[in-house]
Amino acid sequence: MAEVKICGISDAAAMEAVVSSGAEMAGFVFFPPSPRAVTPAQAAALARPGPAKVGLFVNPDDATIADVLAALPLDIIQLHGEETPARCAEVRARFGRPVMKALGIATRADLDRLQDYVPVVDRFLLDAKAPPGAPLPGGNAMPFDWSLLASTRIPRPWLLAGGLTPENVAQAIRIAGAPGVDVSSGVERARGVKDQSRIAAFVRGAHLA
Repeated sequence: MAEVKICGISDAAAMEAVVSSGAEMAGFVFFPPSPRAVTPAQAAALARPGPAKVGLFVNPDDATIADVLAALPLDIIQLHGEETPARCAEVRARFGRPVMKALGIATRADLDRLQDYVPVVDRFLLDAKAPPGAPLPGGNAMPFDWSLLASTRIPRPWLLAGGLTPENVAQAIRIAGAPGVDVSSGVERARGVKDQSRIAAFVRGAHLA
């Protein structure tokens, strides 16, 4: 059964859908340019027992992470920017939380970067590489060639992301051999607004794949 992370939770209805569907992880975005961004206080008010709490940051400084952790004891810190292996190691050591590093994938050559991060992160999130000039590093509803991952040994737990929907998640898991999946825009009825029925359908499809 594939793990599921629903990312970009920004309202109580979406959080309820995450809990009731049995998703393993709930993601909160702490990156103001995103339409799904929340403040530390908002995330703390939304969080519920059950799913692991994942905080998504993009090139954060230590103060930004500390402010979030003061309001909400995250289970996983997700770094979704251009953080180097050294920076990932710093965050992991300073804050004592597992680090999940997101990497953009477009070609097989992009997978070579994994080895640089293996010693310093606990998980990977493999997302479609954002197009040049894109304002967001993820959440762009873009898939990539999932078959690139089928023959790649990834020596850390990992999630597949990028263009996933309730309609294609089972196929994506089978093609990529993914042990887990992450979705944001694929379960929305409008940009930044989650749809409860699509969350439920996505989790069901992933768990049954």
